[in-house]
Amino acid sequence: MHETSPVAFITGATSGIGEACAHRFAEAGWSLVLIGRRRERLETLRQSLGERVSVHVAELDVTDHDAVARIIDALPPPFAAVRVLINSAGLALGKGPAQASDLADWHRMIDTNITGLVNVTRLLLPRLIESGAGATVINIGSIAGHTPYPGGHVYGATKAFVEQFSYNLRCDISAEGVRVTDLAPGMTESEFTLVRMKGDASVVGDYYRGARPLQPRDVAEQALHIAELPPHVNITRLEVAPLCQQWSPFTVLRDGDE
Repeated sequence: MHETSPVAFITGATSGIGEACAHRFAEAGWSLVLIGRRRERLETLRQSLGERVSVHVAELDVTDHDAVARIIDALPPPFAAVRVLINSAGLALGKGPAQASDLADWHRMIDTNITGLVNVTRLLLPRLIESGAGATVINIGSIAGHTPYPGGHVYGATKAFVEQFSYNLRCDISAEGVRVTDLAPGMTESEFTLVRMKGDASVVGDYYRGARPLQPRDVAEQALHIAELPPHVNITRLEVAPLCQQWSPFTVLRDGDE
């Protein structure tokens, strides 16, 4: 690793947007700390990045506060000065109505999308502040954080938390030179939807059929742009959606509707 290479700490790096961020930041010459729950995928990702970049991988469940603390405390010296945190670990489970949902799915979304995000953020803040002007927290939110839809219930609520947490965090740490962005994608074609549908590939196929959704790489490009802006520039929130995804009129429920 070149001693001046900035370090990006990426959670959820084993798939989707997190994995795409790993590739895009590597192409731009960043050193990487890659976090995920699946060791084999982390090793595969490390190998795919080759020798062009220095990479430290750690198998980690971000919902485990003590484990997060141990991983951060044990970062090797070349990776200790984290410049950018990308909180990409997150998931949705199910898309049925609230009254038919599994409560365990709700708890898992809250634990990962909220608890995991605040665990990593709080424990990395001292390193980001020490890194100095231009350090950045990029929280991967969603348009679901403020656009309700049937079946969005807890997932949308967790992303609303991400949006508001990002705003409030910015109020606290901007004086330290650390920027905060809520990067909120719309429809993105990735493993995220397969996980949400619990492996039902037929539902996933129907969801994307005839559409041209974002690709994880599209979102990763925005993350790199945010990270490499001049230190005095803070994009507070960036919503990015595919052109094919449009707003709809309000639905009006009428007597006799089923």
